[in-house]
Amino acid sequence: MSRTRSVLFNLYWAGWTGLFAFPLVVLAALGSPARPIRAFTRLWSRGILFGLHHIIGLTYVEEGRDRIPSGPCLIVANHQSAWETLAFLTLVPNVAIVAKRELVAIPIVGWFLKRSPMIIIDRANGTQALRIMIDESRAAIGQGRSILMFPEGTRGEIAAPVQFKRGVELLYAKLGLPVLPVAVNSGLYWPHGGSRHKPGTVVVSYLSTLAPGLTGAEFMRGTQGAIDSELDRWREPRARTVDPALQAI
Repeated sequence: MSRTRSVLFNLYWAGWTGLFAFPLVVLAALGSPARPIRAFTRLWSRGILFGLHHIIGLTYVEEGRDRIPSGPCLIVANHQSAWETLAFLTLVPNVAIVAKRELVAIPIVGWFLKRSPMIIIDRANGTQALRIMIDESRAAIGQGRSILMFPEGTRGEIAAPVQFKRGVELLYAKLGLPVLPVAVNSGLYWPHGGSRHKPGTVVVSYLSTLAPGLTGAEFMRGTQGAIDSELDRWREPRARTVDPALQAI
């Protein structure tokens, strides 16, 4: 039954996404206006979540949503599946997501995501990618938008310790924004590298915010360390490990 539902959901995904080909043509002819594109992107995201709910039986619940700052902030989340990438378009409607270039290669959806606009980086470019990330993040903040980053850089298993790449520390230092760490357990239901989906409830846990101006050690403890500790709620006891880098803090 699980395999059948996954096949049906994948067909639904393709069909739902295909419906956005016509709006793409219209919006492109109108000069790709950002506000309508973001609205259609959120509509697409809500449609995918609808399909997960009614075909797979996969829903979500938010914990600590009142911790989201009223103004722009830097949202730092762990990354376990495609779920959180698309769900955050609905959870935080005006967010600018830092994403890999490969994401915008997805037919139809990639066009909308690139022009939402997301902050697209090519990690192979090193220093230039960091400069683009900082400059475009500042531009998004100037529009009143929050920034979302998955600092692990790629999707990981829920049992594995959270390991941030150092670019997020630089972004934190340059932007001077409050930081909202977020832990998600989507890997339990949409495993990395798998095409099968499981019924259940994804938990999105908004943790305590951090003020700007912290040291690198304080930032890592308040983000990577806090998220990793939160994920222990869903790990097997034998999988609960501590990052040696955080032990030294």
